[in-house]
Amino acid sequence: MTVALFDVNETLLDIDSLTSVFVDSFDDPAVMREWFGQLVTYSMTVTLSRCYVDFFTLGRAVLQMVADIRGVTVGDAELDRLGVAMASMPAHSDVVEGLSALREHGWRLVSLTNSPVGPDGFSALDRAGLGEYFERQFSVDAVRAFKPDPSVYQQVCRELDVMPAQCTMVAAHMWDTIGAQATGMRGALIIRPGNAVLNAGELPRPDVVATDLLDLARQLGAGHSTQGVQP
Repeated sequence: MTVALFDVNETLLDIDSLTSVFVDSFDDPAVMREWFGQLVTYSMTVTLSRCYVDFFTLGRAVLQMVADIRGVTVGDAELDRLGVAMASMPAHSDVVEGLSALREHGWRLVSLTNSPVGPDGFSALDRAGLGEYFERQFSVDAVRAFKPDPSVYQQVCRELDVMPAQCTMVAAHMWDTIGAQATGMRGALIIRPGNAVLNAGELPRPDVVATDLLDLARQLGAGHSTQGVQP
C-alpha cells in the first residue's frame, strides 16, 4: 500500500475544540455531538438527493436547525463564530509525530475532507500547521458530493494516477472506511473519543484499527494487515 489517504475532521483535527460554541449557545456541551451527527446525516442526504452546499454552509444551517428544535435563539454572530471555529480546529496531539513516522516509512500522505478550502485559499490543515505533511489536499467540493459517495474516493485515484488497492483510507469514522473499502481501498480506523468499531453482519470491517496515529504508524510501518485488528 503506497498512499495513506486521511480524513481531516476529527481524524486529524480535534472537533472537541468546537464545544465552547455550543456551551455558550445552548449551555450544554453534549449539543456539539448532536450537531455533528446531524451534520454528517444531512451531508449524506444532500448527496443522495443530488443536491449540494459546501460543508461549512451546511454546518451553519444545521446549527440553526438544532437551535430551532431546542427553542434557542442564535444570531449571525453565533453562526459566524461556528464557521470560524470549523475552519481553525487544532490538530490532535499525536498527529505530527504520527504523520512524520508514516512519511519516514515511505507512505505518500494525502488528505480528503468534506470541508472546502477557505476564501483565503488556505485549508483547515494549513491553519493547523499540517499542510506541509501532505503531497495533496483534496476536498469533496471538486465533485460536489460528500463522503462516502464513491466519486470522492475515485477522484483521488484519478488525480494521483493510482489504483484503489494502492490506497488506505484513514478515518475516525467507519462510514468513511466502509465507503472507501467499497471502491477497493483498504480501511484504517482511528479510535478517537466518541467512536468505535461497528460490527454489523457482512459490513466490511477496517483492515487496521489503531488507537491513534502513532499506533497506526507502528502497524503500517511493520506491515501489519490483519483483517479487523482490535485495539
